[in-house]
Amino acid sequence: MSFCTVINCLDGRVQMPVNRYLQDRFGVLYIDTITAAGPARLFSSGQKQAERHEIVRRIQISQKAHGSEKLALVAHYDCAGNPLEEKEQRLQLQYGVKSLRRLAPAMEIIALWVDENWSVHELTLNE
Repeated sequence: MSFCTVINCLDGRVQMPVNRYLQDRFGVLYIDTITAAGPARLFSSGQKQAERHEIVRRIQISQKAHGSEKLALVAHYDCAGNPLEEKEQRLQLQYGVKSLRRLAPAMEIIALWVDENWSVHELTLNE
């Protein structure tokens, strides 16, 4: 079986487009989904340590139980949990991926932006 992991917003509008994108992008059948309201902000700041720790614990479960080696962090248009402009959320994704790379160094980690048409865009990250 092939798995990847996604840290996605709990907003149901983004679930299916993101899952389809990840199945195509990584060639996997299954996506272990970790949800939070506006998750990009959690990994771009030093706040909410307990919530971030719980998400990392779930990533480790996905790695150990399902052999997941790929991870995506998602932000989207019209997010109630993180009601910032797109530019600011894209910056959060940049910082979030850098943080996740330190916390899960064995995984390939990408950032995804879901626009107002529910289309998924993979961001090119500044290293």
